[in-house]
Amino acid sequence: MSPPTTPPTTGRGRFAPSPTGPLHFGSLVAALGSWLVARHAGGEWLVRIEDLDPPREAPGAADAQLRTLAGFGLVSDHPPVRQSERHPRYHDALDRLLVSGQAFRCHCSRGDLVGVDGIHRVCVDSARPQAAIRLRVADGETVGFEDCVRGRFEQNVARAVGDFVLRRADGLWAYQLAVVVDDAEQGIEHVVRGADLLDSTPRQILLQRALGLPTPRYTHLPLILDAQGRKLSKSLAALAVDGDDPLPALRLAWRALGQDRRALDWSGPIEQILRRAVRRFDPGRIPKQDVSFAALHNHPAANRA
Repeated sequence: MSPPTTPPTTGRGRFAPSPTGPLHFGSLVAALGSWLVARHAGGEWLVRIEDLDPPREAPGAADAQLRTLAGFGLVSDHPPVRQSERHPRYHDALDRLLVSGQAFRCHCSRGDLVGVDGIHRVCVDSARPQAAIRLRVADGETVGFEDCVRGRFEQNVARAVGDFVLRRADGLWAYQLAVVVDDAEQGIEHVVRGADLLDSTPRQILLQRALGLPTPRYTHLPLILDAQGRKLSKSLAALAVDGDDPLPALRLAWRALGQDRRALDWSGPIEQILRRAVRRFDPGRIPKQDVSFAALHNHPAANRA
């Protein structure tokens, strides 16, 4: 595998929602965080719709999410990209990996791998006629990187996830391949997203190396948790945010990112408030730990107008 090249340093970032429903508060925190980090670095901010799993998508959700983002003043600097329109790019990358021998066809089903906790290291006899395509991970392959919030993160990819899927047996593209191809083609220099994707990053770095693509910087933001400690998007508390009345949720998201509430403790046009937010934004204040939505919402400052 060839080493990654050094990316540019203009700070271009992105927000990449899946169109499975309305934009909820946890997604707003990720969108605002990625926007602030990009703007703080003087970079552009892009929106990419990750619509590669039709069975999970809600009709009209992508357009509704874009309208909500616009209500919060978060508008992509370039027309939003939809992954469903980018299949040829993924095919090209996959073909390169197959030709080089770094990817291989695999008939193993999840049931076949139950005895090894789902971690693929060698193919077994399988009755499944359809084949997935996996990246070949060398024994002992360990990848580490410096997260801008959480510090050093290392993972023995061979032991933790094994040979991982690039295209599923049903023909759908795996997230890992699509995100790597898209981030490189869009020139993303700083990936800012939720901490639930922290352990996906080593796999993506392996793919970047395999394809000779640059490795961006990474920041993994705190997750917003419900009272039971679950990620908010998986909770009944994951109510849609209101783009027609953005200021209350915007202030909560600002506080979830660890920022000084006094910086947004005033009213005005949303564009002016966002410009003020960029000037006052301090990446060093982003919490390393996840954030309770209940504690955030019930804070005395939460209801200030």
